[in-house]
Amino acid sequence: MGIVLGQNQYGKAENRVVRIYRDSARHVIRDLNVSTALRGDFSAAYTTGDQAHVLPTDTQKNTAYAYAKKVGIEQIEHYALALGRHFVDDTGPVEGARIEVDEYAWERIIVGGQPHDHSFVRKGQEIRTTTVTIDGKGQDQSAHVVSGLRDLVMLKSTGSEFAGFLTDDYTTLPETHDRVMATSLHVRWRYTTTDHDWGAAYDEIRQTLVEQFASVHSLALQQTLFEMGTGVLEAQSEVAEVKLSAPNIHHFAYDLQRFGLDNDNEVFHVDDRPYGLIQATVQRDDAPDAGRAWETSWSF
Repeated sequence: MGIVLGQNQYGKAENRVVRIYRDSARHVIRDLNVSTALRGDFSAAYTTGDQAHVLPTDTQKNTAYAYAKKVGIEQIEHYALALGRHFVDDTGPVEGARIEVDEYAWERIIVGGQPHDHSFVRKGQEIRTTTVTIDGKGQDQSAHVVSGLRDLVMLKSTGSEFAGFLTDDYTTLPETHDRVMATSLHVRWRYTTTDHDWGAAYDEIRQTLVEQFASVHSLALQQTLFEMGTGVLEAQSEVAEVKLSAPNIHHFAYDLQRFGLDNDNEVFHVDDRPYGLIQATVQRDDAPDAGRAWETSWSF
């Protein structure tokens, strides 16, 4: 029996990079969590401990911070593309790179009715994300951009049903035609381009997602996810596919009859676990090949 090294990569995970723009008295803050991973012929490092081809993970960390100044962080996609291309183009043994970025949003503190120039409070909404994958050098180089959001918590107090489902000897769930539907949404979408107005696209896609969640009369969370993905693809010609993951944050009407009180879907107990986890990919039937776009730094 022979033993060989399989697929491998290495990098620096979760570099907390904050860039403050001080070009005027009114400062701007960009707050990121950046992870890098490099691929190439690093087999000797694993099999014999030979580090000759290894760019230290500490160097990757330093580069992430340097590029926050060198290329800036106007949009996380542009920053990630520049960082990934640097590692592949400027480091001989590196044949591919993956850059994952989470962005945490801040908003200005209101003082005397006016937004403060240099004081902020963390926005308690979703986290914006991007993953950039670079493969190959020179004319053969390819790049993919997957952007998205996570932890977008939404709830609709009606307009949601769940009935007509399969039952067996262990089914106890009653049918309902009027329920609370809540989720903490995680959505990622793959672009067909590496040159785009990333910020405008993000805002438009987010708006489409929340509008579809609100306006679609849902017969199932599965249906809602499909309509959300469809809405994004119909509105964004440069998005090839959308992946959605939505835990069903169950709200069960609390039994108040034992206290002599009616409960007409007004008071609920929230079960945070276990939960239904609904996931779907919605894509164009002519979507270009994704290559390594959907791989992550944490698993193969």
